[in-house]
This record gives sequence, C-alpha cells and structure tokens, in this order.
Amino acid sequence: MTDIRNQLFINGTWTEAQSSLRSALFNPATGEQITTVPMGGREDAQSAIEAAYDAFPAWSQTAAEERSVYLRRIYDLIVANADHLAEIMTLEQGKPVKEAKGEVLWGADFFLWYSEEAKRINGEIIPSSRTTQRILVQRYPIGVVAAITPWNFPSSMITRKLAPALAAGCTVVVKPAPETPLSAIALFDIFAQAGLPQGVANLVIGNAQEIGQEFLDNEKVRKISFTGSTAVGKYLLEQSAKQVKKVSLELGGHAPFIVFADADLDAAAEGLIYNKFQNNGQTCICANRIFVHESIQAEFMDKFIAKLKDITIGNGMRDVNVGPLIHERALAKVEDQVQDALDKGAKLISGGVRLTEGEYATGCYYAPTVLTGVTRDMHIFQEETFGPVAPFITFSNEEEVIRMANDTPYGLASYFYTRDLATTMRVADKLEYGMIGINESALGYVQAPFGGVKQSGTGREGGQHGVDDFLEYKYLNINF
Repeated sequence: MTDIRNQLFINGTWTEAQSSLRSALFNPATGEQITTVPMGGREDAQSAIEAAYDAFPAWSQTAAEERSVYLRRIYDLIVANADHLAEIMTLEQGKPVKEAKGEVLWGADFFLWYSEEAKRINGEIIPSSRTTQRILVQRYPIGVVAAITPWNFPSSMITRKLAPALAAGCTVVVKPAPETPLSAIALFDIFAQAGLPQGVANLVIGNAQEIGQEFLDNEKVRKISFTGSTAVGKYLLEQSAKQVKKVSLELGGHAPFIVFADADLDAAAEGLIYNKFQNNGQTCICANRIFVHESIQAEFMDKFIAKLKDITIGNGMRDVNVGPLIHERALAKVEDQVQDALDKGAKLISGGVRLTEGEYATGCYYAPTVLTGVTRDMHIFQEETFGPVAPFITFSNEEEVIRMANDTPYGLASYFYTRDLATTMRVADKLEYGMIGINESALGYVQAPFGGVKQSGTGREGGQHGVDDFLEYKYLNINF
C-alpha cells in the first residue's frame, strides 16, 4: 500500500514529531518492513494536551445535537472506507482481513450509538426540603481525556473510547500501541475528513513512557482511559492518585469456559472455536481455561477437534481463519506456556509447534493447539495466554468448577453452557466476573457495558454506562 500516512495529528494538523527519530513497523505475516512512524515524546504530548485543553470550552458548549451530527458523519465515513481500514489493520496487526473489516464496522457502531446517546445525557430534579428551594443535578464533561489503546483491536478500542468521550463533550488525546499506529492514523484521517473542530481529537505516537508520564503529570488531563496489561494499569492508577485524576481501566483477563453435562455440545464447540481463535487467541476475553464435565469430555473433545480441523492459517490478506501472532515475543510466551504444561504432565492433542515451512517461514505463526490434563500448577492455568492454545480441564461437580473458575485475580469475562435454568442462575451469581456469556461466546456489543472486576479493571465501556466515565455531577441548590 502506497497511501499510508505516518504523522502525528495535533490541533487539526498533520505534523512531524519534535524528535527526528522514527520507528520501523513490520508485517507480522511476512516480516517485511511496512513503513516508519515518528517517535513522538513528552513535548508532542504536551502540545496535544494543550490543543485539547484549548478546544474543550467550545466543544463542551457545542449543542448535543451538533456533536451528534459530527459523530454520525464519522460513522458514515468509517463504513464507506471499511475495506481500506481493514487492509491497513491486517498489514500491521495480522488478523484476517475479513475479521479486520468486522472490527472496523463494529468500531464504527460506537460512533452511531453515541451519536444518539449524546442527546440523552440528562440531569435530575430532586424533591427539595422547602417550597422555596429547587435541587438540580447536572452532568457535565470532565475535560481533557488521555486514551491509551492496545494493538489487538487497534481500531475499535479507539472508537469505543473516543465516541462516548466526544459525545459527552470531552476533548481527547490518543496514544495508540506502538505495534499498530497505522490504524489510528487512518481513523484520524477520517476525523479530519468529517470536519471535527481542531484540537477536539489529537493523536500522539511514540515513546510510551514519555507520553504516558506526561498524561499523568499534566494537570490539564482530567481523565485517563487505558486498555492493556494489568501491570501498566496498576501503575497508571497509582500515579493518577497524585492529582486524583479519574481513571478507567480495561486490563487482563483469564476467562473460564465451562461446559456442563447437559449443554448443547454442538453449540458449545462452535462457540469455543469462535471465542478461542478470534484474533488468533489474542483477546482479553477469550477462553483461557476450558472446563468440561467428566461425563461428556470425550464427546465434546471429538466435536471440538473436528471443528478445529477446518481452521486455515496464513497471511491475513488471503481467505484464512487465523493469521500470525503479533510479534516474536508473543510467540515465545505461547511456546513457554505450552512447554511448561507438557513438562508438568499435560497431554498434547494437536498443534504445539511453531509453523516455519513455506509461507510461514518469515512470519510469527503458531499451530492451533489443544492440551488436556491441565492442572493448577501449570503456568497456563495461572496466566493469560494471548495465543491459539486451548487448555482443557475436567470437573465432576458445580461447586468444584466454580472454585476453579474463580481461582484467579482476574475477573473480566467468563462463559458457560447449560440447558438448565436453575444452574444458569446459581452459576451466574457465583462467578466473579464483570461479564458472563451464557450459551454465548461473544460479549462485545455496543449497547452493553464492557469491563471487569478484581484486577481486570474499573469502569465500563459501551452502552449508556460508557458515557458516565466521561462525566461529572454538579449539584445546584437554588433558593428563592
């Protein structure tokens, strides 16, 4: 692709970074260099924050219906350019282009949803204590928002943060993952086409530590929204306390996927295939520990393995189901977890190897892998995998599987399959997770609150709840 832009976007203008340093980007499917991008730093972050701060008064006072028009215009432009955006994403991230287009369109839906939600940020009138008094509650935008987004969903994680922030009347500075800046740049090109006022949305690319520290230290940033690792999220939360910044965090997960004895096994196997191998297992909500009742383990495994054989692997620009992992470090982590499990007694049913022949020779490919006999002492039971590995654990009763499912500091997503209503209600009550899929393996719906509990984060994105994190309350006590 020859029409790839590679600059920062600050105050409505495409610009180079203060530093002349640039970082090379590589295609994970081929190992080939795509382009270079600026290595922005603290000074660039300061400029972007200043632009957002200066733009905030006018944008926050813009009529909700007018803000809605901008958001709807952005939605229309993303949809019109979905094929182009998908190709850019596949080039830098690796996921199959048809899956990338699905992400682009899903991401666009956040702008559609919040274009309407912008007009529904209502206040309250509370019954007062005296006849000469009125108590009013207003909700107003918090101010400048710093949004830090990950590489696994490089388009939709930006739109899921920006759409509600802009709807609320906030201005934003985005810092995308260093692995996938081109998807962010392509979106900002669309924001410019939509005529978004200068300074309302800004993009800085480069040194994560410098940019992130400026977000933390700069008093003009009033809210940080972060999706990424738990370790980084904890640091942001700790440092934000110095200025009492508002923080929302969507962090790591370690999702259990439970198949009870009475489950529809075909539906469960189909759901697990989709959930586990979407984005090659590089999602925070994919099944990391698969619990199957001992009475149906053999039958369920047969169904799952049969479906697994239909998965095709290769360059995402082709018609395949699974692309490469994002980089060599991700590949090494998967290899280490699988080897640790095998060393401790797990049984390898399929996969378990890096793919290195033919078209796979220069990319980061790992065969879809199935392990059985997984136990609590294995790293794969304790740690998020972020790769195409399905570890199976058997259980004998409900109490046992609930205990194992909750045996983690994380609490983002969980799934279970059963036909029994009583089981559904009991298990849903006992699982310590912010999101639960019941006979369902997809959770990312624009109208629903996405987020976790425990060390998986705080705050919610999506739905009417998603806009709340960008608003403050003001109580007016009016007397006459």
